[in-house]
Amino acid sequence: MSCDGLDLYNETARESASVVIRRYSTSFSWASRLFDPVVRDHVARIYALVRLADELVDGPAEAAGVDVDMRGVMLDELEAETARALRLGFSTNLVVHAFALSAREYGIDMELCRSFFASMRRDLDTETFDAAELDEYIYGSAEVVGLMCLAVFEAGVKRAPEERELLTGGARSLGAAFQKVNFLRDYAEDHDDLGRAYFPGTATELTEAVKTDIVRSIRDDLRVADRAVPLLAHSCRASVWAAQEMFRELTDRIESTPASVLAHTRVRVPNLVKARILARALAKKAAR
Repeated sequence: MSCDGLDLYNETARESASVVIRRYSTSFSWASRLFDPVVRDHVARIYALVRLADELVDGPAEAAGVDVDMRGVMLDELEAETARALRLGFSTNLVVHAFALSAREYGIDMELCRSFFASMRRDLDTETFDAAELDEYIYGSAEVVGLMCLAVFEAGVKRAPEERELLTGGARSLGAAFQKVNFLRDYAEDHDDLGRAYFPGTATELTEAVKTDIVRSIRDDLRVADRAVPLLAHSCRASVWAAQEMFRELTDRIESTPASVLAHTRVRVPNLVKARILARALAKKAAR
């Protein structure tokens, strides 16, 4: 393939990834617009691979009639394809190819990817989790995604060890907070449609006491992330802040919604509220 042909292939893969984030996530798509263009491009590629695996485990693959055993085979194949693309710098899967371009550029290795795929695999055969299993699942499904994004954000930046530790902890905590919020928001679908209960003690029902404990842990995670955000580069700080505020707003709404209602209803943040958060983030970015 000529250099021009490879450039076209790379660009097509990048555009494919950007379509995924626009179509699948309103909140992340809106917040990602505040990234500087180069950062936004790489974050979209990370998101696209994560979404591809998630849609394979739940959703379209199952709706298409693919049984759980075959979904497991396909997930193994996707993991193997990702490993090969990281090694070769090429994949026939455009989403994987786009991810590999970023991973190779920013040092995102298969250790993080393996943890992610391990968590996705748990969704194929696990209906309930104990506390240790949940922590492991959240690390693989969400915290490593934060670490992947952090690798992009921090490229070429020299940090003192204490700053690096603060940023790493913030990335992991923010990912964990996002995941816990999603678990509460999607409780009805996970419990009723998928027969899955992520939080211990919620297999039968979601009680107010358990919800309160989960919200408290989310707020603890967000506080850890709060300390890290001011250290982020200008190219990404406003976007991360906006995403964090959207999930903080969602946490507030979940906290004010009775557990009995959450068990049957998906709480959302209205677009008008999201727009206000983005406007504040834009103002912060402009001020700096």
